[in-house]
Amino acid sequence: MSKLAASILLSASSLINPTTPKTLSFDASAYVTINHEIRVAVQKSTETPVVVLLRDKNNEVLYQQTIGKKEARYAMKMNVDQLADGEYELEVKSSEGSIRKQVNLSTPVQQTSRTIAMQ
Repeated sequence: MSKLAASILLSASSLINPTTPKTLSFDASAYVTINHEIRVAVQKSTETPVVVLLRDKNNEVLYQQTIGKKEARYAMKMNVDQLADGEYELEVKSSEGSIRKQVNLSTPVQQTSRTIAMQ
């Protein structure tokens, strides 16, 4: 019976097109808030550990968080108030692959209002 299972697995794997990317067992979303935070949500469908990384333009890891294999849903927020304006990369990865998102941090320009009083 184990030979039958092995042949079924081999024939199923031979149907996968190597040019089609493998579907990951997790999904991630992220956005930057007005309060200088990056909010990240990860949802997993298998018990695979996932790592969340934030890198600067020099590929230096600024933040790293491991999500355990037992956690199916995980939400977090990173305070990025102290980081300089610029491009950063957020990566959510496991042993099966990764999702990378470009994050642009910029300080909003405050406009001054001027009042002119005439008498």
